Formats: sequence, structure tokens, C-alpha cells
Amino acid sequence: MKKNVVSFLLMAVLLLVLAACGGAAETTTEVEAEANGEAQQAEAAEITLTHELGETVITKNPETVVVFDFGALETLDQLGVEAAGVPKASALPGYLSKYEDTKYENVGSLKEPDFEKINSMDPDLIVISGRQAEAYEELSKIAPTLYISLDYENYMESFTENVNTLAEIFEKEEQAGEELASINASISALNEAAASSDQTGLIVLSNGGKVSAYGSGSRFGVIHDVFGVKPADENIEASTHGMSVSFEYIAEKNPDYLFVIDRDQVVNGEAKASEVFNNELVNGTNAAKNGKVIYLDPSVWYLSGGGLISAVEMAKEIETAIQ
Repeated sequence: MKKNVVSFLLMAVLLLVLAACGGAAETTTEVEAEANGEAQQAEAAEITLTHELGETVITKNPETVVVFDFGALETLDQLGVEAAGVPKASALPGYLSKYEDTKYENVGSLKEPDFEKINSMDPDLIVISGRQAEAYEELSKIAPTLYISLDYENYMESFTENVNTLAEIFEKEEQAGEELASINASISALNEAAASSDQTGLIVLSNGGKVSAYGSGSRFGVIHDVFGVKPADENIEASTHGMSVSFEYIAEKNPDYLFVIDRDQVVNGEAKASEVFNNELVNGTNAAKNGKVIYLDPSVWYLSGGGLISAVEMAKEIETAIQ
């Protein structure tokens, strides 16, 4: 009998030990699983973006954001994301005038970032484009810096990629998709109307009395390549600064639409293009005779472009012009 009791007690103790070990093992497994889940969440919160100037690791939903590119700024604003700092030393497009308020930091100009001010803000993200490309390395020392650009030869693809990239950072993918769908629908209708016409257009930039022409694949080539307006000259070399031309050239090409972008208006605050183009050579063109010398909004076309707001405004201006 005693042996049976002892055996029973030993068995009970053994079972208790095994149960304790199993519980400990189960608890350890749960802790490990929880830790792994947290690690995966932390890893998922970061995205790595590759761009022309390098590779940038960004934590999603950054709180303090400095934005130098107006196209990116308008896209973020349209998606409900406000920047903490913008280059207020440069003229802001009218539709971004809210950022003139003192609650938004002035981080310099489009060409000259205020590194001291930016550093004092301790930003989580800095967004730049071509005008600030030379400052990329120095800005990257302050915070993760994302470089975005527009490929003028593949405008809509590039524009869409930029919008989706910004949307991904701030988890606004669904809203961005809706905005893009609306823009694509309006552009498709515009392209159909413009492409069905035989009338031609010429795009020029007015700068201090000098004139540059832009064709397909160029900075303002979206008018031809995306909106569908036939070019008055198919041999303009694609470039950022355009092809230097004379008023004799404009008269020779005789466009039905003359699209004019007045750089002086946004850079110097003085609209001069209407005076410069009021001459005998221009007035003899089909465009002038039919009231189709169109002065495009330079804050949209020259200062900004490539954003959710400017894309809509650009399409509207061309749609109004060709009606």
C-alpha cells in the first residue's frame, strides 16, 4: 500500500512539473510571437524608395514635412496632408496661398534652401525636385529626402507615379486613385476633342522680351503629347529651356493657337508678354486673328505643374482655349 501511495505521489509531482514546463513553453511561444509581430509592424511602417538621386528610407505618415516642389505640395494638400515648411521666399501659386500663413515655416526659396531653418524644424521628411537637386546631399543629412521629377516624354506615367508615391507614404492610396481617375477621364475627353481638329498650336515662353518655343516631349509638351493639340512645328527639339525663336518664326509657323507662358509675371511680378506679343508679325497669325493667343497661368505652368491641382487647371485652360 505504501508503495502505491509513493508511486501515486511521484506521478502527481511529475505531471505537475510537465504541466509547468508546458505552460512556460506556451508562454515563451506567445511572447516570441508577439515580439515578432511588433517587429513586422515596425518593418512595415518603413518604405524604401529609389529615385534618380539615390535611395531613401521613409517612415510612413511622417509628421513634420518640408516640401520644396509645388507639384508635390499641391498633391499632398489635395490629399489632406499639410506641409510644415515651404519655400515662401519664392512666389507661391495662388491656390497654395494658405501656406503664406505664419504657422507654416519659411524654408528659403526654390533655389536656395534655408538649411539652418530646416535643421531647427527637425523634419521627418523633405521633398525636393530639380531646382533643389544640388542640395540633396546636404538636405539628406538633416532628414530623409525624397527627390521627385517629371519625365516630360512620359508625362502621365511620371505624374501618376509621383502621386502614388506620395499617397503611399501617407497611406492615402484610395483617395489618390479617385483623384487620378477623375483627371484621366477629363483628359481623355480633352484629347479626343483636340485630336479630332486639324488646328495647330505653338507653345512659347516669354522671358524679358526673349521668346522660346516648346514642342513634344518638352517641359510644356503635355499640350501636344497628352491633351492632343497638333504641333505647328514638329521639329522643335525637346528641352527644359526651349528653343530660342523670333517673331518671324511665329509668323512663319502661323499657329491656330498660340499658347504663351509669361515668366516675368511670376518671377518679377510684372506681366509683360501681352505687350511683347502685340506686334505686326504675331497679329498676322491665325491665332491672333481668331482671338486664340492664349496667356496661360504661369503660376500653374511655370512655378508648379505635375500635381493633382495643377493637372486639373492645365487641362481646363486648354479645354477653354480650343472651344
